[in-house]
Amino acid sequence: MNDTDLLRYSRHILLNEIGVEGQQRIRDAHALIIGAGGLGSPVALYLGSAGVGHLTVVDHDHVDLTNLQRQIAHTEQRVGSPKVTSIAAAVAQLNPGVRVHAIQQRADAVLLSTLVAQADVVLDCCDNFATRHAVNAACVAHHKPLVSGAAIRFDGQVCVYDSRTDTSPCYACVFPPQNTFEETRCATMGVFAPLVGIVGTIQAAEALKLITGAGEPLTGRLLMIDGRAMAFNEVRLQRNAACPVCGDAKGL
Repeated sequence: MNDTDLLRYSRHILLNEIGVEGQQRIRDAHALIIGAGGLGSPVALYLGSAGVGHLTVVDHDHVDLTNLQRQIAHTEQRVGSPKVTSIAAAVAQLNPGVRVHAIQQRADAVLLSTLVAQADVVLDCCDNFATRHAVNAACVAHHKPLVSGAAIRFDGQVCVYDSRTDTSPCYACVFPPQNTFEETRCATMGVFAPLVGIVGTIQAAEALKLITGAGEPLTGRLLMIDGRAMAFNEVRLQRNAACPVCGDAKGL
């Protein structure tokens, strides 16, 4: 790092848990962000401002006027633009030293297998179970830590699934792919604008902790957020030995 970097990141460097070595890890890291909407916006902005050297952002959608209530990386001037290019522009304004690879495409299994293998940490900021399961499967296959977030109405949740740890469950342990869950979308159910900021910011914090080794990540702990009461509750999760994705008998 040069003198400008040392000044820019001085407040991180002052933290004993991060310091110069931790900030260098952040600078050398590659984070993969799936989704450039309500969660992906604060995730990308905070990881970019913190100095994560390489961000890959995947989303097929375009910026819509209804997004601006909560998707803080986008602006009215960029309505109609691809979300990934909009978010890249927002990160560049904050920190031009961060390289952003914008991929305007649906995150299918083939694409994810390639991208996850290249990343140090993966952040699930999407809005549907099919993509979440595809992201999880790729993370398990490539032994990459996954920071998963979700928000709807006034309720949010964050969890870290880390297949590098034998005792850690994966997303499919908690939400089995063979089970049927009702899809809840912001377009029909609504979402409290600051809630996605809270969830996304926690996701960014967990990713930075995983990169630097600072603190204790939310591995195997589902953090649930009640935005009405502003209450935080935690549930300990167990790995499922019969899980079809990460279990002992997977693929049999």
